[in-house]
Amino acid sequence: MGRYVVRRLLQMVPVFIGATLLIFLMVNVMGDPVAGLCGERQCDAATTARLKQEFGLDRPVWQQYLTYMGNVFTGDFGTAFNGQPVTELMATAFPVTARLTVVAILFEIVIGITLGVITGMRRGRPVDTGVLLATLVVISVPTFVTGLLLQLLLGVEWGWIRPSVSPDAAFGELLVPGLVLASVSLAYVTRLTRTSIAENRRSDYVRTAVAKGLPRRRVVTRHLLRNSLIPVVTFIGADIGFLMGGAIVTERIFNIHGVGYQLYQGILRQNTQTVVGFVTVLVLVFLVTNLLVDLLYAVLDPRIRYA
Repeated sequence: MGRYVVRRLLQMVPVFIGATLLIFLMVNVMGDPVAGLCGERQCDAATTARLKQEFGLDRPVWQQYLTYMGNVFTGDFGTAFNGQPVTELMATAFPVTARLTVVAILFEIVIGITLGVITGMRRGRPVDTGVLLATLVVISVPTFVTGLLLQLLLGVEWGWIRPSVSPDAAFGELLVPGLVLASVSLAYVTRLTRTSIAENRRSDYVRTAVAKGLPRRRVVTRHLLRNSLIPVVTFIGADIGFLMGGAIVTERIFNIHGVGYQLYQGILRQNTQTVVGFVTVLVLVFLVTNLLVDLLYAVLDPRIRYA
């Protein structure tokens, strides 16, 4: 196991460098950040030259990237165009989005897997058909429509929740935004669990466990569910990064100042340092999550061994 972890960590290095290089190149060709600083009026030549020199934009792109990566390994993600260090923006944004992601993942695990097990064990029955139709509706409706409808009904019409989230964004206030963020993924988790349960239910090891007289609950939880969770865990592991980076719509609807909000503001203002810094951390989240998912496979299926 130790050798496998070391090998995977070494493989993550070129992936991290390649991903950050691609992001850096894409962000640097999306527009002129100096023009964004000057607003509607164009900067004069002297001001443009001074700003480019101040933010290192007068150097070749490859040199800017090497300087950026060198600073990243020391914990310096650069300075936003308003003079605020990007690490300060991260310190306020990532905890909020992390709490929102935890709420969304809990919805996926608790509701999605539970519904998947129930429908997988009752495949073809009315409850299975009803859940399949409901998940299809959830997948078909865009997230911003779901978010706006819940905000209007629960927040404006019925007054059960606050229409917008307070700056500290406590877990209680993030229940509805977390449900909105997880809605589509929750539907996919339900359908994926259902399919996996229905397929493994006909396996030989399940028949053997039933023939031995084991209680139905133990057969389902210890044998059937455990072997059926591998594709579900793969999906949820990848979804953690997608939820953190794709929360722009949900955070805009509920006025949550998290990662999605900062990325939106950075792209809108062509603030390359902010965008590159936040996406760099998201790449690390993806890589670490994928490693943990691979290690979790061995826990779920004892037949899997890493050398």
